[in-house]
Amino acid sequence: MRDHVRAEAVGGPPRAASTSTARRLAAPLGVAAGVGAAVAWVAAVDPGRPGHYPVCPLLSWTGLYCPGCGGLRGLHALAHGDPVAALGANALAVAAYAAFAVLWVRWLVAAVRTGGGMPVVPRARHWWLLGGILFVFTVVRNLPLGAALVP
Repeated sequence: MRDHVRAEAVGGPPRAASTSTARRLAAPLGVAAGVGAAVAWVAAVDPGRPGHYPVCPLLSWTGLYCPGCGGLRGLHALAHGDPVAALGANALAVAAYAAFAVLWVRWLVAAVRTGGGMPVVPRARHWWLLGGILFVFTVVRNLPLGAALVP
């Protein structure tokens, strides 16, 4: 109790409050740092140039585009401020990047306001819906009518 009173008398916040805020923000800021480092790497090392990233095994073995094909090229284009090229590389990945950004901001706001964790907890139906979207996207982009979805 005396440390709390002394900290207020000196003009600083109580130690417990600052530790609590730092602890609440550690996870979302740590994720942001990791994602920022990954985006910086992809921005610096062009995925369109061969030899820097592994080749998609599904594409090399079967000739079929997986739902992730073009995702790194799309991220590279976004990092360089070209959303049209990013959508052309992989529209679903660009939508996933946007959804991640929105969820991350919601997580950060929840951590600041209440100290809570991720405000969206996916249920089984969400995972099934995501799987269905990935399946349909994969099938359509490998059909002649989905040629616009090919990277």
